[in-house]
Amino acid sequence: MINLLPPEVKSNYGYARRNTKLLRWSFVLLASIALLGGVSLAGQLYLQKTTKTYADQVAKGNADLQVQKLDETQKQVEGISNDLKLVVQVLSKEVLFSSMLKQIGSVMPPGAVLTELNISKLQGGLDLQAATTDYQTATQVQVNLTDPKNKLFASADIVNIQCGATSDAAKSQYPCTVQIRALFAKQNPFLFISKPVAKP
Repeated sequence: MINLLPPEVKSNYGYARRNTKLLRWSFVLLASIALLGGVSLAGQLYLQKTTKTYADQVAKGNADLQVQKLDETQKQVEGISNDLKLVVQVLSKEVLFSSMLKQIGSVMPPGAVLTELNISKLQGGLDLQAATTDYQTATQVQVNLTDPKNKLFASADIVNIQCGATSDAAKSQYPCTVQIRALFAKQNPFLFISKPVAKP
């Protein structure tokens, strides 16, 4: 078929076909850009969500660690506090126990030995226990402790006396046990700090 159209018309048709192709490719390009933008946006949203999730997990983990360390620290503090309770009790009563023990030992009557000194519940005095050869010696321990010359205790009460035979060699020599609760004398010289003098 012979094309008898003028050259200008032919040229216009050619440009029209090219414009149509360019328009199609423009739509394809715009659609591709929109698709890539949507994928990129979805990726960013997913990344933000994942980052927030991990951040929350890290924060929770740190909080748990802090709580665990707090519990551990509290246990350590309680242990130290329990260890220091006896020291605090002793110091609060200002007792110089090294000298006190020597003095208590020196006032023990013949046939009596100091076996136990309990200051775990110190309330201005102490609990002590002595082993003796007989019942009379056990009562003499209480008498010696309350003697004003010794300047140890204002009072000493016998809590219990037990006597009985035993196969233990050490206990067979001292078959009696006396338990005494004693209250410190006000002018006890075996104190760290002297009692304050009253102002006139």
